[in-house]
Amino acid sequence: MAVEIVRDPLWNNIRLDPLSIELIDTPAFQRLRYVRQLGLAFLVYPGATHSRFEHALGTFHLARRTLNLFEELDEFSAVGRDECTLVRVAALLHDIGHYPFSHALEEIGAMHHEDVARPLITEGEVAEVLRRELGADAPERIIELIRGRSDSALQGLISGSIDLDKLDYLRRDAFMCGVSYGEIDVDRLINALTIVRDPATDEPRVGMVEKGLSALESLLFAKYQMYRNVYWHHAVRSATAMYKRLVADALDTGALDARTLAGFTDEGILHTLAEHGPNPLVDALRRRRLYKRAFETPAADLPPDAAEWIADNRSLTVAVENALASEVGLGPGELLLDYPAKTQMLGLDLLVQRPYGEVRRVTAAGWEGAINLPKLSEEFYRSARWLRIYTATRMPIDARGVLRLAQMSADEVRARLDSERSLLGS
Repeated sequence: MAVEIVRDPLWNNIRLDPLSIELIDTPAFQRLRYVRQLGLAFLVYPGATHSRFEHALGTFHLARRTLNLFEELDEFSAVGRDECTLVRVAALLHDIGHYPFSHALEEIGAMHHEDVARPLITEGEVAEVLRRELGADAPERIIELIRGRSDSALQGLISGSIDLDKLDYLRRDAFMCGVSYGEIDVDRLINALTIVRDPATDEPRVGMVEKGLSALESLLFAKYQMYRNVYWHHAVRSATAMYKRLVADALDTGALDARTLAGFTDEGILHTLAEHGPNPLVDALRRRRLYKRAFETPAADLPPDAAEWIADNRSLTVAVENALASEVGLGPGELLLDYPAKTQMLGLDLLVQRPYGEVRRVTAAGWEGAINLPKLSEEFYRSARWLRIYTATRMPIDARGVLRLAQMSADEVRARLDSERSLLGS
């Protein structure tokens, strides 16, 4: 079997077999070369121009490494080589449905990239390759792995508490940004992975040996640091808020069709938007004229569930943005609200093998006396997530009024808009 080697700045040599090469050469996969892994973060960290393409290769590489280690395990006999091939392909294709500029468009209600991936994998050239080489049901089985809904023993490698996607992107993002926050011990984590029997079902599943839990804690801390300092950096979020408003307005006016979003590259979507006439937001992003912070507060200083309508209800948020802009003397689109979509810092559901053989499931309830990741995760999350207001020109905004607004329910906010009452007033 002919194998090609690709040089990667993170993992050095990545070995590609003929099947992976044929999938990589499809147009759907080649588009990922032109979709930046970190969206607009390159406007803050100039080195963050790496793409979904190289991240996909890195995840594929880690899948190969991990499966090679699994071959030494007694439980591996319950898995089978066909399943391993499907997992390697799922690792390669897991981001094929990503929108331009990463996750931003999912925050305005666009279909999740894992769902976008379904037609790209089950139809067209990718599907033809998979069915020819792996069987008629291969595309559907791979999609189920990517969406985290497979009954495969190896599901946890593709979607789970410690999937290989995380191990690549945390290391790669930190490396390309030139920061040390994402330095995790990938070798230790991979070597701590194992195949165990689920005590509830007696089915084989991916788990971790207990001595790997300290490395898992370091992964959580690295993820928190990357969110706080890179992914949710205030200037990155300013650019992201501008881009979200730009695309949302284009969808509302018909300048863009939601069904075609996943076919664009980063530069392709900006070019298409610019073709519809002068747009101050396009010009501002291209010239790095980012909106300035007029207000900010961490989620830790807000009551639980406050301001979630900003993250969850795009139409209401745009209406509030326009009303607030008018209230402070700005035009539509010149004031933007930003509250990153709620995410789990660590969705913990992991089988842990103890030194004497017992297998224990660790979930959000924690493991008293041994590991307290759920509580730590929530505390990290609330301090990393910030509610912000950005404006096209630097200006102060009444903080007390914003805090009152943030603590209103969506219905209360809508009632204020309908009655044309001040949003910042008491």
